[in-house]
Amino acid sequence: MTVLKLDNVTKSFGEGTHKQTVLNGINLSVEEGEFLVLLGFSGSGKTTLINLLAGLEKPSSGKITYRGKPIEGPGPERGVIFQSYSLMPWLTVDGNVALAVDSVFPKMSSADKKAKVDHYIKMVGLGHAKTRRPAELSGGMRQRVNVARALAMDPEMLLLDEPLSALDALTRANLADEIEHIWEADKKTCVLITNDVDEAILLADRIIALNPDGTLGDEFRVTIPRPRDRTEMNNDDTFKSLRAQVTSYLMDVGIKAKTEGSRQLPNVRAIHSVPAAVAKAQEGLIDNRYLDFSQIHKIYPTPKGPLTVVEDFDLKVDRGEFISLIGHSGCGKSTVLTMTAGLNDVSKGVIKLDGYEVRGADPERAVVFQSPNLFPWLSAKENVSIGVDRVYPTASRAERQDVVEYYLERVGLADSMDKPASSMSNGMQQRVGIARAFALSPKLLLLDEPFGMLDSLTRWELQEVLMEVWERTKVTAICVTHDVDEAILLADRVVMMTNGPQATIGRIVDVDLPRPRTRKALLEHPDYYRYRQQVLDFLEEYEHGAKPKPKTAAKAIAAE
Repeated sequence: MTVLKLDNVTKSFGEGTHKQTVLNGINLSVEEGEFLVLLGFSGSGKTTLINLLAGLEKPSSGKITYRGKPIEGPGPERGVIFQSYSLMPWLTVDGNVALAVDSVFPKMSSADKKAKVDHYIKMVGLGHAKTRRPAELSGGMRQRVNVARALAMDPEMLLLDEPLSALDALTRANLADEIEHIWEADKKTCVLITNDVDEAILLADRIIALNPDGTLGDEFRVTIPRPRDRTEMNNDDTFKSLRAQVTSYLMDVGIKAKTEGSRQLPNVRAIHSVPAAVAKAQEGLIDNRYLDFSQIHKIYPTPKGPLTVVEDFDLKVDRGEFISLIGHSGCGKSTVLTMTAGLNDVSKGVIKLDGYEVRGADPERAVVFQSPNLFPWLSAKENVSIGVDRVYPTASRAERQDVVEYYLERVGLADSMDKPASSMSNGMQQRVGIARAFALSPKLLLLDEPFGMLDSLTRWELQEVLMEVWERTKVTAICVTHDVDEAILLADRVVMMTNGPQATIGRIVDVDLPRPRTRKALLEHPDYYRYRQQVLDFLEEYEHGAKPKPKTAAKAIAAE
């Protein structure tokens, strides 16, 4: 039975020349008890669509009906879980959920209300925290309160607007599993908006792509039996095939949307080889053990005594090697990276680059952070030039300009070099950050979750931009990430860290996959999922706070 129906729904904002159509001609039916996932990216109208379904917005044209009746506004039959938590900070977990129950069931007895509140708080695993206030909870716990509050209102349908996107990878995975279990128990009709392909396949009966132009795209049926285990799915041929189909479709429509109608590169001679100033800066380097971590420790003083965050981190990296550093939140990945950058002192041990001890920050070690930290009033070209002028003091102005324009061209900003950073999207700003790092001609490139703030499609595109530029320069690189696919896609070796404190190297996986790499090609490679399984197995072992075993660390060091 169809419970929710959209007939030729269009939603526009603004008037006249300022009119912007966000959703265009949407026809959609949602069946009772179905788990539907709408998979789209930034700017495709996902949140606008959820607002329409929730009755928070009205369509510009077309009709939306719930059980045959037009949706005129919000209703208790449609519970909404947004990306932000919107909890009352002065109320406890109990109080926040009770507030929702009181508003929907004013005539229910106090005992029944309490039982309902307790039931849903326990369902989301917060029975131990019911007397805490939001400020005392982690981001994942606050989102669990949000889920409990929506469920306690006993809606017939759940509308979920990227409820997991602001969470770290482990919390996101655990909460996605809980949402599936809740849905299995209650069989409520669910509509989930996300940009995560794996999350969509794990939860959905049906996946529909939301195209960048605001139209509905292809539909994919998910026939994998429930309950679905994310680790077991890694060995499921249906999962692999569906994952490749969905990823390929999204990349195709995303790339098409970004190139159609955009201005072509100007008809000038492209710079096809690395400028002479860059080549000269890369002379005279050693190859083996180019980057050498010897028994690195990081210890912080605390009122209770010294706290060892990282211990016995021992790794040898050859020149031109790409290392991915992965592990759960708090395992010291970023600490290792900032010590390597010279932004954080080493407590014990030594880091050597090209035979010399790392001391203090230096442009020979370029860092790309999660936020690109550009000067907003400067253009892309000016932001990149700041570092280039310092690194090539003896080069002519024309040579330095060559370096700047070469790398901005490589990251796809040939026609946006003169745009101020303030007018650029997050993805474009991160492209400038990548160009700036490569333009320094560094001996070492350090990337600290450089794509963590971006939607999936932008992240995929910039990963391929990064690989393309890296292939040309072969600069030694370390990338900190929590994304298993990103780690394998980029790396020659994936270095996995145990949980902190006292985090160390737990395992190293050599990734013997052909280069140059593309996401599409790797998803079809017979060995790809074998590497993925090795990383997933390690992360699962340390998922619940396990501490490193002495022999595990010893094996990792011996592998070197």
